[in-house]
Amino acid sequence: MRYIDLHCDTIMKCYLDGISLRANDAQIDLVRSVDSGLLAQCIAIFVPTNDAANTHGVTLPPDEYFYACLEVYKRELEENRDLIAPAMCVQDILDNADTGRLSSILTLEDGVFVDGKLDRLDELYALGVRLISLTWNYENCFGFPQSEDPDAMKLGLKPFGIEAVRHMNSLGIAVDVSHLSDGGFDDVARHSQKPFAASHSCCRTLSDMGRNLTDSQLRTLGEKGGVCGINFVPRFNEKGSEYTKTESVIRHIRHVADVAGVDAAAFGSDFDGFTGEIEFGDCSGMPGVIDELCKVFRESEVEKICKGNALRFLSDVLKG
Repeated sequence: MRYIDLHCDTIMKCYLDGISLRANDAQIDLVRSVDSGLLAQCIAIFVPTNDAANTHGVTLPPDEYFYACLEVYKRELEENRDLIAPAMCVQDILDNADTGRLSSILTLEDGVFVDGKLDRLDELYALGVRLISLTWNYENCFGFPQSEDPDAMKLGLKPFGIEAVRHMNSLGIAVDVSHLSDGGFDDVARHSQKPFAASHSCCRTLSDMGRNLTDSQLRTLGEKGGVCGINFVPRFNEKGSEYTKTESVIRHIRHVADVAGVDAAAFGSDFDGFTGEIEFGDCSGMPGVIDELCKVFRESEVEKICKGNALRFLSDVLKG
């Protein structure tokens, strides 16, 4: 069963650690991805700021860092063009598969690069970015991140954030609410004219973390035609845990299907973006995860979770 993964941070490791996307000891590489049945990978350029920049030893300002990572991304795709090709729309994914290649969908995690300028969104679209996680863990021009502070969680999008969501709709860039505050989620649901995604989030009912989605949010996401990519981060699967069990991932997918409908369930691994261990190891373990899905869902539902829902969502948002 082919699958689509809505989020990984591997390009950051390519830039900061100098690893190759083709073969490495990280959680994702192209050789293992091909063997695992991957169809398309959303590859994020995560822009570290504040404490995150210090943690990763990043001293460049956000715009310079973004362009530096972009050059690494472009170089890796060019050097591995026998295995992977960029995709700007769903037809590209299908065409790449016909030629035996994986698809890479370029995304941006933390819209701090945009810096309150709508023309930066036009620039990102021209560069191939097709999904933007509006925030990470810090306030930016779009709005505010998730928080354990109930009052901070109520903060919504800024006026520019609302304008930007509408502009992303018109451009054909998917809006991603992972890491966003509850108030920001509500504003995206209110103002987005197209479906939106939580590219790498889990369920708050099962793990009471602000990064996860409430049942109400899941229902809204499903009603709007969006998808929730369940991630493999231990503490988001089970609060306080440092180890992700396969059964926990299946449990979160089952919860999304029960609350929002099976059409809202997808994968958003967050590979190479977290610490902790997972039972199935890395991307090479995805066939085992899918095997477990087949014990819980009908084959037609598994096909939706693995790739159908993501393809439908991208088709609804991106321009062909």
